[in-house]
Amino acid sequence: MSDKITVSVVNSGPNPLPGYATMGSSGVDLMSAEDVIIEPGETKMIRTGLAVSIPDGWEIQIRSRSGLALKKQVTVYNSPGTVDSDYIGPMNVILHNGGSDDFIIRAGDRIAQAVLSPVCKINWNLVDVLNETERGTGGFGHTGV
Repeated sequence: MSDKITVSVVNSGPNPLPGYATMGSSGVDLMSAEDVIIEPGETKMIRTGLAVSIPDGWEIQIRSRSGLALKKQVTVYNSPGTVDSDYIGPMNVILHNGGSDDFIIRAGDRIAQAVLSPVCKINWNLVDVLNETERGTGGFGHTGV
């Protein structure tokens, strides 16, 4: 059993609060609060009607729904989007239609997932040289495609 973190929410949209689809779901499905058409190659911000207050030390990550990505080529454009703990404005979703057909959204359609995640703050340690590793500076496909 996992811990539950309380997130305060204002719901000004037409939909019920997001819920978990299954017991093992990591994220809740966010629903559109409006009817929208996203043309091929177009990116639009979609309203959810939700605003949240997240406890300090946590964030909400907005992620693509796998079925929309696979079947319709519709993804969260800045995935994962981040809702910071000190932001209390509207929680919107930036969707991109990478497919060849118009993507029609109706109010109540599931458009993205929201995952509550802990945030670890960086404590920078300025040094002149980094410790050597086996990988070194190899990156961007150095192990193959």
